[in-house]
Amino acid sequence: MGHSKAEKTKTHKRIVGIASKRLREEGLEGVGIAELMKEAGLTVGGFYKHFGSRDDLVAEALDAALGGWKRRMGAAASGGSAATYARLVDDYLSQAHRNNPGKGCAISALGGEIARSDERTRARATEQIRNDIQWIASLLRGRDKNAARSKAILTFSALVGAMGLARAVSDEKLSREILKTVAELLKELHS
Repeated sequence: MGHSKAEKTKTHKRIVGIASKRLREEGLEGVGIAELMKEAGLTVGGFYKHFGSRDDLVAEALDAALGGWKRRMGAAASGGSAATYARLVDDYLSQAHRNNPGKGCAISALGGEIARSDERTRARATEQIRNDIQWIASLLRGRDKNAARSKAILTFSALVGAMGLARAVSDEKLSREILKTVAELLKELHS
């Protein structure tokens, strides 16, 4: 007896979710089909019922990983807690985000790899970065559009850079100092 379309869709989403998390934890090359399918409780043969190739899976997993801010915007728009510039900075530059790259921003986790990736991956990342900059600019209400966009680009660059540095250093005190200092300076810039 075959699986229903709903079950197949659910399984597909579960595979993509696991791959999305592992991409951010282990990098673009860190997702092996055998390990991924084992983690999903499936066989390697089942992989090809869901994806044409590993590249197809990576593209979908990257899409899922890149959608974090879009989901937050949607939640805020539908009555969730309001998105603010200060909350964005605090959430992004938190120790929780630093310690859990598999649940965090794909750009800070994979930026260097994306830059050396294929055109399809870079185009998807470009679209997401453009959207993220636009969203940050929208949080800078009451500002000239050009000034807001410039500050949004600076903010996004500082967030991603600070997170990368905080994850790279082996000194916990320095890591926390990087996060705290950049957060304070960004919020000062916005005030």
